[in-house]
Amino acid sequence: MSTLVVDGAHIAPVRGQEHVSGHIVVVDGRITTVAAGPAPPLPHAEYVDGSGCLATPGLVNTHHHLFQWATQGLATDGTLFEWLTTLYPVWARLDPTIVHQTTTAGLTWLALSGCTTASDHHYLYPGGRRTAAEITAAQVDAARAVGVRVDLARGSMDRGETDGGLPPDDVVETLSEALEATTEAIDLHHDPAADAMVRVSVAPCSPFTVSRDLMTQTAALARDRGVRMHTHLAETEDEEQQCLREFGVTPVSYAEKLGWVGEDVWLAHAVHLADDAVAVLGATGTAVAHCPTSNGRLGVGICRVPELLDAGVPVGLGVDGPASSELTGLAGEMHQAVLMARARRGPQALTARQALELATLGGARCLGRGTDLGSLEPGKLADIALWRVDGFGHDSVADPVTALVFGPPPPLERLLVGGRTVVSAGEPVTVSSAAAARAGRAAHDAMNEPTTRKTP
Repeated sequence: MSTLVVDGAHIAPVRGQEHVSGHIVVVDGRITTVAAGPAPPLPHAEYVDGSGCLATPGLVNTHHHLFQWATQGLATDGTLFEWLTTLYPVWARLDPTIVHQTTTAGLTWLALSGCTTASDHHYLYPGGRRTAAEITAAQVDAARAVGVRVDLARGSMDRGETDGGLPPDDVVETLSEALEATTEAIDLHHDPAADAMVRVSVAPCSPFTVSRDLMTQTAALARDRGVRMHTHLAETEDEEQQCLREFGVTPVSYAEKLGWVGEDVWLAHAVHLADDAVAVLGATGTAVAHCPTSNGRLGVGICRVPELLDAGVPVGLGVDGPASSELTGLAGEMHQAVLMARARRGPQALTARQALELATLGGARCLGRGTDLGSLEPGKLADIALWRVDGFGHDSVADPVTALVFGPPPPLERLLVGGRTVVSAGEPVTVSSAAAARAGRAAHDAMNEPTTRKTP
């Protein structure tokens, strides 16, 4: 039996009583105690000094595209569709080595921003079925090395330009290829256990890249296998107009017709929602991954987060791909979410503690893991972020949660995943920052200069 104690921290548990100075006891990877005051002496326990720190649940990233680490800084002034059509030919150079490198770099970067669980929506598999399986295996291998939990949202596209879709034909799969590869990913990698490090969800990319058949058949597959469902929806006005032209309905109505709403579904972006669409999501328990930085970078609009919360919609935060949110860490998305909500609805639209809940328990609910992740409570997994708020600048903000959300992210003193240290004193202890940086740079060089690949 292993015991770890975080002692003397300001504890913001998200659910339950906040403690100005308290302690957390972790036994065999789960929290057993969250209480005020100093920790009692426990035999053979490892003690972590939390004085000067804010303890929060580990942050949960509900939407990401880790492969895009290699293509940051491109098409900076394009619309979403212009950005995609510029980058599809570059992404067509993906291979398992590049994906391993981008997953290593991206997850290490996320860990350094307090993220303990990340969903990676990967939807490009150039090279056929065998390469697709190798790409998924590369994601799993890299994630295990970094030490954070991952939800592999196994994406797919079967609607290329010939069929009226947006992507080139050479980067899409056939319907049968997508279904077979998604089934294989579930069989090989999905772990339904409460403390799972790897889970797989079914995630066709979007209505403008996926056929109706793939949407309906992946929904049936997911529900047959008991895994969650994820897709992009209602991100841009262009998408809404396309749905109206092709299907005669809005994106949410289209998703509803295809069985793509429910408590097992979370949608990326959901920016352009009328009141009736918000009501549908609330009534069905369909969750939303809010990606404020990416939405701002691409100029697509602002998600109606306050209205979604009022309707009972579970809402989490997502960084989205690094190619549309360059070098963004998850902690900063709390800040962006507050600013965007207040830009629309005024200074009481979203509070610091609501933003923290979006980044933790809200995200865990999106991924179907709210029972075990997202708050600091006895019985939950010990995924804990310890932020140093006693340094220059942050020490001048009286409320440490306000310091975390309203200011720049404070230094990360410790990051625990199931009680295991992944980051200590601002440095990863699994994959080093230097190794992750080399991997990311090698992927960038390979994608952008494919004839001069460098090995990390």
